[in-house]
Amino acid sequence: MELNLTRKMENNHPKPARAHTYWWVMPLASLLALLTWDLFTRYGDLPAFILPSPRLVFERFLRALSDGSLARHSAATLLEVVLGLLSGTTLAVMFGYLIAKSRLFERILSPFLVASQAVPIVAIAPLLVIWFGSGIFSKVLICALIVFFPVLVNTIVGIRAVPRALNELMRSLHASRWQMLKMLEIPAALPVFLGGLRIGATLSVIGAVVGEFVGADRGLGFLINVGRGQYDTALVFVAIFTLITLALSLYGIVLLLERRLLSWQDTHQ
Repeated sequence: MELNLTRKMENNHPKPARAHTYWWVMPLASLLALLTWDLFTRYGDLPAFILPSPRLVFERFLRALSDGSLARHSAATLLEVVLGLLSGTTLAVMFGYLIAKSRLFERILSPFLVASQAVPIVAIAPLLVIWFGSGIFSKVLICALIVFFPVLVNTIVGIRAVPRALNELMRSLHASRWQMLKMLEIPAALPVFLGGLRIGATLSVIGAVVGEFVGADRGLGFLINVGRGQYDTALVFVAIFTLITLALSLYGIVLLLERRLLSWQDTHQ
């Protein structure tokens, strides 16, 4: 039964075209951006506190790395991001499955979910810090809230995208609720769900920084506030580039997870 269902699901999922990997494009684009930045600082006649040169930023990076401040603040932000991403994703999957399977549940919760997205997270972050304090819990909560909605929507879309014919086939084979979930619904919804998880992984970094901006004594957002207050623009650039590296790393981890979990799609292309 499992083999037949897998074959039918492969036929129902469109096979993406193979993309050529131009590994040299990203390094070349980064090098061109770095050269443009360096030329602009050399001949733009701008003071270093407005736009520091790449050399000054690199020197500030080495100083922050040697004194341990960059590692300490990066670890704090990474912990907030990981906990927020895991908790937000877990809640989104649970609620998304319930909404996808129950129209009544959808009618009750949808207005509240849509209304919650009408309020920017930066507007409610101060309230969360006031209510829950400036510790790690408020930052994790902000991360979870910003991750929740995109993962929720993709979970709903993925569960509802299961072909009706496969549902009827499972019922005709007297599959249990657990067999339906394991052999049909999860594999069918996984591609769409992982697309939402990619978005959530990058948004979780934004959530952590917003929380640290509002109130924190550690983290990369706090480091940006320190650099801004001291007109240490090079330190601000160091923190920003570290955040970019963190977001790209999380995005890459999700891509690797997607490649591993969806490897069965590539075997029949």
